[in-house]
Amino acid sequence: MPSTKQKLELTWIGKENRPKLEPRILLEDPEKSYHAPHRVGKNDLFDNKLIFGDNLLALKALEQDYAGKVKCVYIDPPFNTGQAMPNYDDGLEHSIWLGLISARLRILHKLLSSDGTLFIHIDDNELAYLVAIADEVFGRSNRQYIVTFKQGSATGHKAINPGCVNTSNFLLIYAKDRNHWSPNKLFTPRGRDPRYNQFIENYSAPFAGWNIIPLSHAFAGANGVTVKEAQRIAREQPARFDDFVLRHPDQVVQLGKPDYKNISADARAIVDQSLQNPDETFLLERAAHSDMYFKNGKRFLFYSAKLKNIDGNLVTGEPLTTIWDDLLSNNLHKEGSVSFPKGKKPESLIKRCLELATEPGDLVLDSFLGSGTTAAAAHKAGRRWIGIELGEHCDTHCLPRLRRIVDGTDQDGITKAVDWQGGGGFRYYKLAPSLLEKDKWDNWVISKDYNPTMLAQAVCKLEGFTYAPSDTHYWMHGYSTEQDFLYVTTANLKHAQLQQLSDEVGPDRTLLVVCTSFRGSKNGYPNLTVKKIPKAVLNRCEWGKDDYSLRVENLPEAPPKEGQQEMEL
Repeated sequence: MPSTKQKLELTWIGKENRPKLEPRILLEDPEKSYHAPHRVGKNDLFDNKLIFGDNLLALKALEQDYAGKVKCVYIDPPFNTGQAMPNYDDGLEHSIWLGLISARLRILHKLLSSDGTLFIHIDDNELAYLVAIADEVFGRSNRQYIVTFKQGSATGHKAINPGCVNTSNFLLIYAKDRNHWSPNKLFTPRGRDPRYNQFIENYSAPFAGWNIIPLSHAFAGANGVTVKEAQRIAREQPARFDDFVLRHPDQVVQLGKPDYKNISADARAIVDQSLQNPDETFLLERAAHSDMYFKNGKRFLFYSAKLKNIDGNLVTGEPLTTIWDDLLSNNLHKEGSVSFPKGKKPESLIKRCLELATEPGDLVLDSFLGSGTTAAAAHKAGRRWIGIELGEHCDTHCLPRLRRIVDGTDQDGITKAVDWQGGGGFRYYKLAPSLLEKDKWDNWVISKDYNPTMLAQAVCKLEGFTYAPSDTHYWMHGYSTEQDFLYVTTANLKHAQLQQLSDEVGPDRTLLVVCTSFRGSKNGYPNLTVKKIPKAVLNRCEWGKDDYSLRVENLPEAPPKEGQQEMEL
């Protein structure tokens, strides 16, 4: 009987045809991995990962070791504008683009920790469709914000066209689980607030006798000029006037009339008292909050309360909003010493995302790494990172850029803001070739490109073991617990060899043996479990349509040779 349960969802041609994926492993290229052991700074981590290869396969390769461990994902997928970009194709057929995004979001959801955050950078071309897909994967209730990011100005050839000038991109921000999500409180720098235009002339005197003068008069006195001259300086050199305010934040004030009905009884009593004595300042001391000062029925609002420490500087700040118009891409083409036209994002943008959603040491992932900006910003900010890039710019852009950061020679982007001086490192990986290939008889066999080490890594991944070959025990290729190990061999094992393995493993440990074939009594080795490689590895895997889990279809195997007894699996 067909289900009557209905739901709202975005559909497209091929949505149900989820991509077939066979497990892959990552192979390190030691010649491209990079470390600076002579530098020990805020980030001396080496196990960051730069991965060259298809990001869907790479994400799947990461799933076993990193599911639920990534604190922050930032991705900047193709905007699908139909344009031919210098470094990538940005014109996929619409249904292909939707399928591409959907498949990757599903794995990213698995990789994120329960308190993790997803940032997706996009423009208005696919914004509506992306929201629908992300809502389906992450849940509409976990969509936290849609941030408008100003990435340009109303200048150039676009400004001469009729209608609106498009100067914005967008950031979709999703929590993995809003019940565990706890973003940090951030502030952004803003210009001086002109409403604070009074000055306490004798601040060091007892507060009851504070004398209030106009701010412009105080500025004039500090510079030995007339008030009129001081006002001219403030107009023509506003930075000079702002600097005076920032150097005297406890004396610069605004006198505001409180909402009499909504303040406490104690505050109302002080207001009444100050109205009766208009030339005197009165204090209301509060244990759990800052003290309050009143004069002539008005409350003192101090400019010092508006100052925030941003990147080591005490500046006028306001709480972060969903309009990010302060991260202009000036000289962005030079950032990181790599050119990536129409695709590069400023390191300051990634820094803000990291500060909002992570702490130093947290793991950050970008599966559309592009020119390497996310890895660059994460490294400088003391976060661990994984970056995946398929294009050749993984080697021409990301690799040299990250090496310069490790060396401490990169002076662009957020380097000065975070006081980055070099250190740490990263490992460079490539996706291993496909484990399976068909022979001339159309049978699935292990690829000839696989060596024994690669095979052992692949079997560990398939069987749920951690690949960790031992230097002392040849049969320890991986482990799942301190007593449970795995051994992979292409040999045909006989009874004597299995018995020797059983003796070496001992009664307090267990061993999964994966081999080409074997002979022996299936009850003769209580601490061994033996599997044939054709059963454990030679399989075809595809995404299940309902639960996105792997469905395994075992291939037929050749019958045992005469006189050879095969263990049952």
